[in-house]
Amino acid sequence: MPHLHMEYTANLPELNADVALIRLNNALVVSGQFAAEFDIKSRAVKIDTFKVGTAMAERAFVHVKLALLSGRSGQIKKQLSDSLLAVLQDLCQWPTGIEVQLAVEILDIDRESYVKTAINH
Repeated sequence: MPHLHMEYTANLPELNADVALIRLNNALVVSGQFAAEFDIKSRAVKIDTFKVGTAMAERAFVHVKLALLSGRSGQIKKQLSDSLLAVLQDLCQWPTGIEVQLAVEILDIDRESYVKTAINH
């Protein structure tokens, strides 16, 4: 725990998903909210087909969802979302002439029903 999902639109050629994920993971480690760095699982999905609003103007987005075990205060969740948004803002040279929306969403996973195991060979 946690699970970080990043979705981003294909019209952001300067966005390097590998770099984005390691920087987002590092922000989570620095937060001190997670027991071990290897507990952080992140993934990125490039969205080829998308629409932002109804205007013909070219637009783009990056949306990060962070799923955490329930029980953290609203203040801690806000600190996490603010730190992840700061990473997103500084990820790359954003394209000129394209409105890019950056968003972070924090989701609670029910602590009592979440199960996990690790298989080591």
